[in-house]
Amino acid sequence: MENYVDIFKALANSTRLEMLKWLKDPYDHFDKPSAHLSKNMSEKGGVCVGDISERAGMSQSTVSHYLSMMQKAGLLESERHGKWTYYRRNEENLEKLAKWIKEEL
Repeated sequence: MENYVDIFKALANSTRLEMLKWLKDPYDHFDKPSAHLSKNMSEKGGVCVGDISERAGMSQSTVSHYLSMMQKAGLLESERHGKWTYYRRNEENLEKLAKWIKEEL
């Protein structure tokens, strides 16, 4: 997570910012965020693209693009399970970002 410009580009959209907030507490924002996950994956958490798309009221392709952009910036992690891709926040990188903002910006 060295390219802070990409991170800020990813965060410079209100919908992407909301998605990042939703993924902070998925059980508060989604009915069954781990419905299709195995027990091992369920412990890590994650929300499938379809659920995020439904919540955002946007097409799945647009949401997938947004999530991919945030993942490439290091803000999210994804894991494939069958035909579903589940996304969760990359808390380690988010902590590094917060520290960098506090100390360097």
